[in-house]
Amino acid sequence: MSFKKKMAAAAAVCALGAVSLVASAQTIRIANQGDALSLDPHSLNESLQLSVTANVYETLVGRNKDLSLAPLLATSWKQTSPNIWRFELRKGVVFHDGTPFSADDVVFSFARAQGDGSDMRATLSDIKAVRKVGDLAVEIETNGPFPILPDVISLTMIMSKKWCEENQATKPVDRRKGIENTASFKANGTGPFRVRERQPNVRTVFTRNGTYWGKIEGNAQEIVFTPIANPATRVAALVSGEVDVMEPVPVQDIARINAAPTARVITGPELRTIFLGMDQKRDELQYSNIKGKNPFKDKRVRQAFYQAIDIAGIQRTVMRGASRPTGLLVGPGINGWTAEQDKRLPYDVEAAKKLMTEAGYPNGFEVTMNCPNDRYVNDGQICQSVAANLARINVKINLAAETKGTYFPKILRRDTSFYMLGWTPTTYDAHNALSSLTACPDDKGTGQFNLGAYCNPKLDELTKKIQSETDKTKRNELIKEAFKLHADDIGTLPLHQQSLAWGVSKKVELVQLADNFMYFKWMSIK
Repeated sequence: MSFKKKMAAAAAVCALGAVSLVASAQTIRIANQGDALSLDPHSLNESLQLSVTANVYETLVGRNKDLSLAPLLATSWKQTSPNIWRFELRKGVVFHDGTPFSADDVVFSFARAQGDGSDMRATLSDIKAVRKVGDLAVEIETNGPFPILPDVISLTMIMSKKWCEENQATKPVDRRKGIENTASFKANGTGPFRVRERQPNVRTVFTRNGTYWGKIEGNAQEIVFTPIANPATRVAALVSGEVDVMEPVPVQDIARINAAPTARVITGPELRTIFLGMDQKRDELQYSNIKGKNPFKDKRVRQAFYQAIDIAGIQRTVMRGASRPTGLLVGPGINGWTAEQDKRLPYDVEAAKKLMTEAGYPNGFEVTMNCPNDRYVNDGQICQSVAANLARINVKINLAAETKGTYFPKILRRDTSFYMLGWTPTTYDAHNALSSLTACPDDKGTGQFNLGAYCNPKLDELTKKIQSETDKTKRNELIKEAFKLHADDIGTLPLHQQSLAWGVSKKVELVQLADNFMYFKWMSIK
């Protein structure tokens, strides 16, 4: 066994040992392939990060088990004019340190989430002002009519103004620059669970909040969250009873877990779409052997890449059927998706070769592809398959696969030529994907995750109209038009929606949501 493999095995044993030491009644032990990169709820717009912190921090508006809107720190909300929403705040709420919750915390948190370093800016770029109109009431003013504002702010978590000021954490952690502060390692929310212990990439221990304002349905008193990168080790830990919940389950191990006497796999469709993006801004493509120009600026090259990818083969051999190939950036369950538009360009290697020749690259070219290997289901293997597919049109892919801890800071700096990203619209509406992934990037957060800087002003105009249109039929027609523009441009290379697969002990009851959030308040153990 190599030194690296020995070290990986030792780390896995240590992780399992740490988990088993804290096993006790009403303790639920969760294993994931990765860790939340920070406890700062504004630092990274990534679903695992937000899923973890959403158990500690809360939003004004949250989600029920059916993903419908639910009152959390706001008890009610209404539009008082086309551009203004009023939110009545919940009485008697305290932060984990005992500080009372008030409108001041809401105003502070929105300003923080809209500020420099925040990864949540993209969803808040059209909020003009957040004003206190009483100790327990705020107004949110938007730049124009914004009928889905309550959905849009459903992941803007509220922090204590007093705590942030006392702990020099008034600005978010900027993952692009590697900057950390107290909010990276400590947390002070209003949520149903508190952070008792934080060891990044080792384990995080959460305990039930005894002063929580609401009802906690589950009986879990303690949650131990442990990252275990190796899929086989995660599966073994579940089957042996070392952990009670793990995700994702490797698709090849679903049958094995279901056959075990102590565990089962809970599966379901996920709202996340996996796609590939390309640098379409730089005049010279980085990390390539092409000098003086950027092949990805040519639609023919983008289309050649698209048509060279054998998505059916990836679905069959890499995903083992646990994916749904797509031609859009959103899938079923997201408002604005239609089966009519969700059709891919045909897989056609010869057509792709012809396009490459027409674009002036008959012999292909060389480019680095950035890819995570511990974030999405079989992400590293998918990228390997894409690289093999592209070799058929003489494109040499230098695959740079790495842990998400270093991957996301790199691509979020736009230090990439060709990359993989997964996206779940937090509003369950297509506007979120259009605003975040396809809009021309600006300095206010619009297009924040359009990392290849694709830009079509006509599409931006449509996106703004979609945001303010109150007639649902007209709005969906605008969404349809926007997606057609993006598809015609080959703005990105859509791949598939992956399926959820959680391994769960037969002693545990929980709720699986299509956005892949895991709420501790709905978890119980026998």
